[in-house]
Amino acid sequence: MKLQPDKSEAQTLTAHGPGWVAVNNEKIESSVVVGSKGERFDWHCSSFDELNAAHFEALAGLGAELIIFGSGQRIRFPKPAWLQPLMARRTGVETMDTAAACRTYNILASEGRHVVTALLIERENGSE
Repeated sequence: MKLQPDKSEAQTLTAHGPGWVAVNNEKIESSVVVGSKGERFDWHCSSFDELNAAHFEALAGLGAELIIFGSGQRIRFPKPAWLQPLMARRTGVETMDTAAACRTYNILASEGRHVVTALLIERENGSE
């Protein structure tokens, strides 16, 4: 699905599909963290089963007011213990499927909020 946000100074998620997202029209086929203040780095996991506390701890130091976790093609929630570093910093966390995470990130980023989305991109070989 192609996304058409209003003009925004923040990075935008311009499209998404099974096994990929596009950040500012650049197609990415692996899990990625994208933030409204220019944050962008690989999120080293290729399936929900590979996630652990360290993945979420890495997000805690970004200083965002909200972390949006895109859990793949269907919604799956991280273990509460993994979110402790974020809760300790009073950072909000929302979990949704990756498509919804892309849309929500664009809306909040266009409002000038410091939001970060961690998008789980899984291969289409049945790993979901």
